[in-house]
Amino acid sequence: MSKFLTEKKSFLLLCGWLFTGSLIAVAVIFLDRSIHGLPVDFTQFWLPAIFGGLAGILFGRLNIRLRSMSRSHEESEKHFQYFCHETPAMLHSMDSEGRLVYVSQTWLDTLGYHREDVIGRDFFDLIVGEDIPEIRAKHFQSLRDSGVIRDHNYQLRLANGSAMTVSISEVAQRDFNGHLTESLAVVNDLTNHRASEERIERLAYYDTLTGLPNRALMNDRILQSMALARRDNRQVGVFFFDLDRFKLINDTQGHAVGDLVLRSVAQRLKKFIREGDTFARMGGDEFVIVQADPNHDPNFSIMGQRILETLGQPFQVGSREFFTTASVGVAIYPIDGDNPQALLKSADTAMYVAKSRGRNNLQYFSEDMNASAVAKSDLENRLRHALSSGELQQHYQPQVNLATGRITGVEALLRWYDSDGNLIPSNQIISLAEESGLVFPLGEWALKTACAQAKAWQDAGFQPFRMSVNLSGHHIRQSNFIDRIETILNETGIEPNTLEIELAENSVMRHVNDSIMALTDLKVRGINLAIDNFGTGYSSLLYLKHFPIHRIKIAQEFIHDIIHKPDYAAITEAILSMARSLNLSVTAVGVENHAQLEFLRKRGCLEVQGHFFGAALSADDMTLFLKKSGGILLTAKGLQGKHESSFLQSREIH
Repeated sequence: MSKFLTEKKSFLLLCGWLFTGSLIAVAVIFLDRSIHGLPVDFTQFWLPAIFGGLAGILFGRLNIRLRSMSRSHEESEKHFQYFCHETPAMLHSMDSEGRLVYVSQTWLDTLGYHREDVIGRDFFDLIVGEDIPEIRAKHFQSLRDSGVIRDHNYQLRLANGSAMTVSISEVAQRDFNGHLTESLAVVNDLTNHRASEERIERLAYYDTLTGLPNRALMNDRILQSMALARRDNRQVGVFFFDLDRFKLINDTQGHAVGDLVLRSVAQRLKKFIREGDTFARMGGDEFVIVQADPNHDPNFSIMGQRILETLGQPFQVGSREFFTTASVGVAIYPIDGDNPQALLKSADTAMYVAKSRGRNNLQYFSEDMNASAVAKSDLENRLRHALSSGELQQHYQPQVNLATGRITGVEALLRWYDSDGNLIPSNQIISLAEESGLVFPLGEWALKTACAQAKAWQDAGFQPFRMSVNLSGHHIRQSNFIDRIETILNETGIEPNTLEIELAENSVMRHVNDSIMALTDLKVRGINLAIDNFGTGYSSLLYLKHFPIHRIKIAQEFIHDIIHKPDYAAITEAILSMARSLNLSVTAVGVENHAQLEFLRKRGCLEVQGHFFGAALSADDMTLFLKKSGGILLTAKGLQGKHESSFLQSREIH
């Protein structure tokens, strides 16, 4: 509609100019003839009228165009002024002498000035610096030489007297002779930008929980300390430590309480960290202190002792007190490594040795530790390979009922031979598996193999007997532990009451409530449960009464010296008496001779296991023996027969 009205107005204006042009042309001709006394013939006026009208139209179009351009220029200038005034950017313009001729509203709002306070004022009066004339000279020299300034940083004085860091980009305006007349600048506030950079840097180099330097910054600090030590022929000590049994605090009290303890650790140790030393958090409950050696003193024990003493004090979290200690490993540059990674690895190795030696102590790194760590790492890699390559074996040792002489069960025992045919001790394998997390796949392999073998013997026509499998305490705390056992039973097809799970006494007592819940769940499913190595742990009779177990196995160290050590005999008798009162079955492990057998028989022990009846046999050898013996190992006179006895005695003992 607006366009239509504009076009209509233009048309009417052109019509007016047409009429005016024609009228002027006719009037000029008429006056000219009248002045000269010539006759006037109006028929001769039509041609001048046409030309006059055309001239009027041309003049009218030019007039309309000029008016349009003028109006557009005014609107553009108003728009530019509005844009400069209202833009959220800080803009200013100054003349060739540096006087401010224009500032945007945002410029005024940000710096806190009024317009009348700054217009005409020398811009360089607002700059904070020691040599303003030199700053001014360099600024204008850049404008004259290149006509532009990009991202020059200045400190501007605010109206309240404080300072703001800004970045200025500026472009010059010149006259026809190339002389600088004015410049237009864009000013950027770097305060928020710098704060953001500082936040990013802090996230990148500092631990968010404790505020300590993190691994990245610590590596850089170690490099710096090493460089100074090289120059001055000094040493650097790297203390790697973690909190002993910190996982127990997290598991029992929750991670929020654990985080408060970690913050307390950081606050305590910060108090005696010297200037030039670095205290960092590696992650979890692991910390590192990097200590320079300004006095050429190779003894770093003072720092280690401070760590142990400081962390040995209780931590107060709310109304609760928590106790923890630390295991500290120390590596020294340049003796134990010539780069951050090597030093940290050496200190970490020493820390694990400190843990293995009872925790709450300090150990310096040595090459023997490194050799041991390498051997351990190699064994772990080999164990991973063995799990998938079929190198592991299960051997089976019979358990015998003294009343019937029959085999009532077998215990599945792990066997692993190295490349030279030497047997790797099973306790070493289990310890390594628990440290490396391989205990879960190893336990699952043991269960599957044993259950599959039990099913194979049943399918071969042998009388079903109990299959005992040792598992770690870690398994009963695994969330899907029960489901995995049920899956294995379904896959192998054996009845639940065929399987007996053996757990070491110490592993059960370490987490009593969790153990009772998990074992009760197993008992409900009909699976037999036994506590192995009974008598060597710290069982409470009160707890033992509530454990849903079927059997206890007397530790073989008692049985081994039962004849020669009255204390061991008394302990064994007490265990047998207690088991009868609690209605528990008992298996004595490690029976090696007739005297031990008779001692146990006379005191009512009904089931035994040991070399006297047979070593642990491979599945094939055990199958052959079952065929020959019919599953009977004892007669009224003792072992069933020479052939069977020699067959069993020739094998490796438990």
